[in-house]
Amino acid sequence: MRRRDMFRAVLAGTGTVFGLRAAQTASAEPARLKVAYHLSDLEKVNFVLGNIKNHYEGTGGNVDIALVVHGPALAAFRSKGISAAVSGRFAGLVQQGLEPQACANTMQGMDISLADLLDGFHAADKGGVVKLAELQSQGYAYLRP
Repeated sequence: MRRRDMFRAVLAGTGTVFGLRAAQTASAEPARLKVAYHLSDLEKVNFVLGNIKNHYEGTGGNVDIALVVHGPALAAFRSKGISAAVSGRFAGLVQQGLEPQACANTMQGMDISLADLLDGFHAADKGGVVKLAELQSQGYAYLRP
């Protein structure tokens, strides 16, 4: 019986060693963050774009960011008449991986099409708030600066 007990102890110890190695590997590679930014206030456009830039820098790019825009804020992303500063900042964020979503309900209400918006936008066909809920159900953290 002693031999059986020794075998069980060795087996348990081996499992512990493999478990510790897996935990060390997991802690060495931080999980990729997923964040959904909610933007509806026109006066917060620059502030939110700045937050997103800081988010990419602070995580070393180890983050998936969706920006869901609806309401008055959507007008700030029309390609005609937009400031070069906002346009350039936005384009840089899209290059870093930003996934901007435009509320289809707002686009319809403001008579805006995707072609009217800066490059990179996708339509949130069911609406901005529905898209935000979908993203949250997929594990995205919700931020509304």
